[in-house]
Amino acid sequence: MNDVLERLRTEAAGSPEYPECERLLAAGPDALADALTSAGLPLWARELAAYRLGLAGDRRAFEPLVLLLNHRDPPRCAAAAEALAVLDDPRTARAAAALATNGLRTAYALQPVRLLTALRAPESAPALIATLSRLLSPHDPYWRVALACVEGLGALADPRAREVLTRAQSHPRLAVAATAALHALG
Repeated sequence: MNDVLERLRTEAAGSPEYPECERLLAAGPDALADALTSAGLPLWARELAAYRLGLAGDRRAFEPLVLLLNHRDPPRCAAAAEALAVLDDPRTARAAAALATNGLRTAYALQPVRLLTALRAPESAPALIATLSRLLSPHDPYWRVALACVEGLGALADPRAREVLTRAQSHPRLAVAATAALHALG
């Protein structure tokens, strides 16, 4: 949590809105929720408000956190995934599955894949299987997302993953993890 807050404080430093950062760091839930809908606030301020609300278990943070989970900036995605995992909103797994399986957004699917693994929801294994199946071409550039799928499927130990994990064994960057995941299936 402190790493995220420090990153946001650093991002805010030097901007004319910096006093807003300090206000949001001390704000209560209603003020944070108001910040999510206030016009003209920079992205770091919205992220700070959503992140703090999510960690507090306030479901008003759900939609802004899902948007951040799909952001092109990896630290924003990771912070959103962390807050969504704590938030424990029943919509989170469906949203993460939709982001992970969207072929047009594969470059940003790493954190949704990891979140699905952490959630262990009914949607988790099917989404990871679908995503991994799509990424098993020999020259797919998203091998890190594929590796996260393999590791996630091993952690979930869902027998439905056996076929896709067996295919993943033939991929040089995935072979060791796929073999370990297959052993986890028993």
